Amino acid sequence: MRRGAFLRALGLFSLAFVAACGGSMGQAASGSTSELVGAPAPDFDLMPVEGGAAIGPKSFAGKVVIVDFWATWCAPCKESFPAYQRMVEKFGGELVVVGVSVDDDPKGIAAFRSATGVKFPLVWDEGQAAAGVYKPGTMPTSYVLDRHGIVQFVHQGFRTGDASAIEEHVQSLLK
Repeated sequence: MRRGAFLRALGLFSLAFVAACGGSMGQAASGSTSELVGAPAPDFDLMPVEGGAAIGPKSFAGKVVIVDFWATWCAPCKESFPAYQRMVEKFGGELVVVGVSVDDDPKGIAAFRSATGVKFPLVWDEGQAAAGVYKPGTMPTSYVLDRHGIVQFVHQGFRTGDASAIEEHVQSLLK
């Protein structure tokens, strides 16, 4: 009896861990379930960790923007960052990625940036005010905004093959 309860608890913990780290048991997650799809993206003004003036989605009006909520402890985020950097380079100045860290402390952000080699702006969401409005379901969660600042697509998690699906959405918005 005790062993069965332990195994059930271990199974529930495993499922919770997979969900928290962006796993979906093999299914790609899309934006059809987010209340933000089709609505103007909530704006925020957060300071880039690399310095400069506060930024938010409206800072990049006229461009396609990916607002990516992530954390330094998130393994799938380490995979998504280089993919997003490649997209930024591929689409030139027409695509902007803003990485929004939901970490409790900003100390690891610079090391994460260095390890992943990204050059797009990273901001720290101190107190998770922006995350509280966007309500990302897991880490990472990316909100793809069209040139008018409307959320067109939400992608939760990041797995092999996800970069091409996200890139297709971005490309459709650049036409």
